[in-house]
Amino acid sequence: MAADHYCADSENGDHIDNPSEDALFILISDLNGSDNTFAVIQPDEDDPAWFASVGLLNEGGYEIVRHDTRTREHNVTVETSIDQIAGDLTTWLATRAS
Repeated sequence: MAADHYCADSENGDHIDNPSEDALFILISDLNGSDNTFAVIQPDEDDPAWFASVGLLNEGGYEIVRHDTRTREHNVTVETSIDQIAGDLTTWLATRAS
């Protein structure tokens, strides 16, 4: 069961409600090394039980963190393909219960 409502926010203030895979791709593509280095996806609620973040690495690529306190999941990976990241996050988000 997917979360009822979640949002993606980037460091520069971009905000997307219930982002699609395409919207995540664009959000990640817009990350840069000066003023927009990360994005966070989480339920739109106080004290969310889970989140995912994508951070731009100085040496190239992206660090992806998936964290869910209910399942005690904490997974950190590095990826270079924005297509792969957006697809993986979309699949992961679909399994988050609100």
